[in-house]
Amino acid sequence: MNTPARPAAFEVVDLHCHGALGHAFDDADLEGVEAAVAFHRAHGTSTLLLSLVSAPIDRLEKRLRELREVIPSLPGVAGVHLEGPFLADSRRGAHDPHALVAPTAEAIDRLLSAADGTLRQITIAPELPGATDAIDTLVSAGVIVAVGHTQADHDTAAAAFDRGARLLTHAFNAMPGLGHRAPGPVGAALARDHVVLEVIADGVHVHPVVIRTLFAAATGRVALVTDAMSATGLGDGAYRLGGLGVEVHDGRPVLAGTDTLAGSTLTMERAIEVATAAGVPHDLAHAAASTVPARLLAAV
Repeated sequence: MNTPARPAAFEVVDLHCHGALGHAFDDADLEGVEAAVAFHRAHGTSTLLLSLVSAPIDRLEKRLRELREVIPSLPGVAGVHLEGPFLADSRRGAHDPHALVAPTAEAIDRLLSAADGTLRQITIAPELPGATDAIDTLVSAGVIVAVGHTQADHDTAAAAFDRGARLLTHAFNAMPGLGHRAPGPVGAALARDHVVLEVIADGVHVHPVVIRTLFAAATGRVALVTDAMSATGLGDGAYRLGGLGVEVHDGRPVLAGTDTLAGSTLTMERAIEVATAAGVPHDLAHAAASTVPARLLAAV
């Protein structure tokens, strides 16, 4: 069987990427950021956001100021994604629990000011105190609000989407599952046509049957992402994610001493392969890596 050719002008967009080649976007110097970006661009990505993990607000402010100065010189970089620190402790995954805080008006204003237009996306647990007002402020500022790392039930997640949140951070991971009586954040996202659902198609985070089912349930609204951490492009070993230790075995990163996944070592070209191997039609897999996330970025 011949594999269908890629569509013309196949521009791959990764909304969620933390680094590569030992460099994390949280703290790498300019050469490190350039190397990590170049690696992903050599492995299928045309455009990406620089994802930062949870950290104290003052540290995030400093990093946002640093990145806003260099982003104009980085080919293919469309801005920054803050994956935290406004996350639920019970669903924090590989985020430092000491860095998690509520989304106060002061914290949101400080981050927006530091980013000065380069903050394109932020992940928030909508059940946190102050989250409703934070979503309003961020949406008004043109930032894509994503629901994620959350313990929210269906109604709480639905209310966040109805206020303007338009993305679900790595669907199924770090959130309640899709239950037949309690559909949770995934169910709320599926029911709203304006919401895009990220999925990490690495063969580890989400079962192939669920990947295929998600594409069928939200056709044209799934975005493939890597959630790639600094170990991407390197072998197994010990690494860091934020302030936490990570161990990589057979390409699978987990928090040291635990079985908690700590991002991935995925590339976008591999994500497309995994999605199609799961039974997703080629055109839908390609759209999930290109036009779907591109439309989301273009809409703000």
